[in-house]
Amino acid sequence: MRPVNVRTQIRISCIICAFNEAPRIAAVLRVAVGHPLLHEVIVVNDGSTDDTAAVARQFPTIKLISSSTNRGKSAAMATGIEAAEDDLLMFLDADLMGLSADDISALAVPVVSGEVEVSISLRRNSLSIFRAIGLDFVSGERVIRKELLGGLLEDIRRLPRFGVEVFMNRHIIQRRLAVAVIRWPAVSQSRKTEKLGLLRGSLAEWRMVCDLLTVVHPSVLVLQSCQLISLQVNRRGALKTALAVLNPGFGTR
Repeated sequence: MRPVNVRTQIRISCIICAFNEAPRIAAVLRVAVGHPLLHEVIVVNDGSTDDTAAVARQFPTIKLISSSTNRGKSAAMATGIEAAEDDLLMFLDADLMGLSADDISALAVPVVSGEVEVSISLRRNSLSIFRAIGLDFVSGERVIRKELLGGLLEDIRRLPRFGVEVFMNRHIIQRRLAVAVIRWPAVSQSRKTEKLGLLRGSLAEWRMVCDLLTVVHPSVLVLQSCQLISLQVNRRGALKTALAVLNPGFGTR
């Protein structure tokens, strides 16, 4: 890992929500636990029926919070936020592959240094349209100040099982927070079809989309993406590219 040259007293709580991620979560924890920028690692075991909790316990320094029932990512994230001790929150999905300490540093440093107020990852296997516009607006890997979310826990708990990222986006946009998109060219996320098989995985993906559309209308998603890109400090013309991809007629009139 490259040296991290950030002089600050700001500390980061890393929150990892997991449901039946026993085969995958250890790879993420091996990178997160002991990282110099992460003061604590919180695993919210969201009613897993496999050995997720047992795998997490192999890392004795983590804070493990287990639920007896599966409540969904939104509620699990609210639990993690409530338990976090620090000024900054880092969210990591439990099913990342190829994650390195340098990736965590790259996600954290822009916020820790004060360059921006939010950072969002762009993974190698993010959807093609997200890679084209330079922003994955539903990315689960972010760094953000706890104060933005700490007063919204009941609202987050009332969300559908998924959709918490677009809810978060809404508040980022309302506050006009500066955003950095961090490209992770070696990191990917396990698809639900890979974990559950084609049929069950496809149904799970569809339920996620339905939850997302319960939180915001499709037209709002397009607008939200453009608004987030307009807040991006390292966009390099990404807004114009995004408008061209999302609206093929843009620039031809």
